[in-house]
Amino acid sequence: MKKSLFVAFVVSLGGFLFGFDAGIISGVMSYAGPEFNLSDGQLGWAVSSPSFASMFAMLVSGRLSDIIGRKRILIMVAFLYALSAILSAYATSYEMLYIARMIGGLAFGAALILAPTYIAEISSAKNRGQLVSIQQLNIVLGFFAAFLSNYFFNKAFTSGESTFLTEANVWRWMLGVEFLPAILYFILMFFVPKSPRWLFTKNRREEAVLVLESMHGASLAQEEAHMIVDSLEKNKAVEENVRLKDLFKPALKFVMIVGLVIGVLQQITGINAIYFYATSIFKQTGIGTDAAFASGILLSLTTVAFTIVAMFLIDRMGRRPLMLVGVGGIALSLLICAYGFNQATYNLSSEKIARFEFNGKEKLEGFSGQTFNNDLEFKNAMKSALGNQVYSKNEGVILEAATSMNAVLVLIGILGFIACFAFSLGPVMWVMLSELFPNMYRGLAIGVIGFVNSFVSWLVQQVFPWELSNLGNAMSFFIFGAIALVGFFIMLNILPETKGKSLEEIEQDLVKA
Repeated sequence: MKKSLFVAFVVSLGGFLFGFDAGIISGVMSYAGPEFNLSDGQLGWAVSSPSFASMFAMLVSGRLSDIIGRKRILIMVAFLYALSAILSAYATSYEMLYIARMIGGLAFGAALILAPTYIAEISSAKNRGQLVSIQQLNIVLGFFAAFLSNYFFNKAFTSGESTFLTEANVWRWMLGVEFLPAILYFILMFFVPKSPRWLFTKNRREEAVLVLESMHGASLAQEEAHMIVDSLEKNKAVEENVRLKDLFKPALKFVMIVGLVIGVLQQITGINAIYFYATSIFKQTGIGTDAAFASGILLSLTTVAFTIVAMFLIDRMGRRPLMLVGVGGIALSLLICAYGFNQATYNLSSEKIARFEFNGKEKLEGFSGQTFNNDLEFKNAMKSALGNQVYSKNEGVILEAATSMNAVLVLIGILGFIACFAFSLGPVMWVMLSELFPNMYRGLAIGVIGFVNSFVSWLVQQVFPWELSNLGNAMSFFIFGAIALVGFFIMLNILPETKGKSLEEIEQDLVKA
């Protein structure tokens, strides 16, 4: 069991790096966005381009790993993470920044697919849910490390404590520090074994049994080996000819529908919009830039805490109850956010304007004493007076001075959303995807659903800045909440329970010939 935990932790470090990259960018764009004077579309692409690249990695990595092995692909993933970190930190243009980030997207696309697949294949039915959940724990630990790193870099710069950080390089340090965990991941991957189920598919039985024995002991290893061999023998006639269209044959219809619903719902409720734009969202509440960075730490701590809760409950309570309770809570939390933003008003007095420290503040005097009842009108008025670049650099202090709203209510809603996601759609999706599909289809099926999942993630990230600028904060959160509510009722009708069953037993129950 100890070796299984070590292997699962090492393999899922790719998830840590995904979380770190996603968390880092929310703080980076507070500096890089104004430096490159990015439009809403360019800002969205700089943030979402890794998810766009990951779609294609997800589509091919599962099938490629069926051919050359999970371990080899994951070693390449670690190298790409390190390369992306260095190139991002030294980006000299908007174009170089997003290309460097797309290299990282190729890495996390493959890692998010292969890590849960690999972990499911080295674990037993008894501990599979807990071990696969380590992937999600590492993702949220990556978020926590990123928000903490951003907070300290931002604090060191804004307080003047640092002698080397400037407005032009603080975001480069935020990005470059990712190189350290990437190199650690690369080194540790050489110490994990090959997947035993993959070894069986390559007729390397003795090597596969040795891996199972090192993980589970001799008796359980033999039991697992017999189940794997029986499953592979049953499908041997068509094993070498698995094609994309095979995933849509009648026998797999139910598990594909379940997989696609979970895969789409995980992203379309806006989780990566919250994570990737966390600092920007907290600025919208008027709490200020420094407090926005600090709130990111609270957000990531909540994620870590409730992911640990999920790890303890997933093999006790089961997958279905966690998912249903979580998605229902997500819908409620997002609707609370929408209500909180809808009650906000915005007003700048001459006294507040006079306290601003940026050039051109006098242009705002024409709006002194005027009250705006929604964020759209207010932000458009500020941009028309100051220009997009000046407003973007100073959005935090302007909103802090002008906003009158119940920021605590919005914070509760966001933390409630994060908590509910962390014990449901976050870890449970990857556990269920690693369980639902037969051995011979698993790599390809998870790759296809991962592609769809990443496409929805990219779409949400790309559109979110436009949503905030054109629909406003309240409507953006209302849309996400309504989608989550619809998703709850769909899952209530179709979601199966896979707790405590071997992969081969799940195949017998859910895949009908």
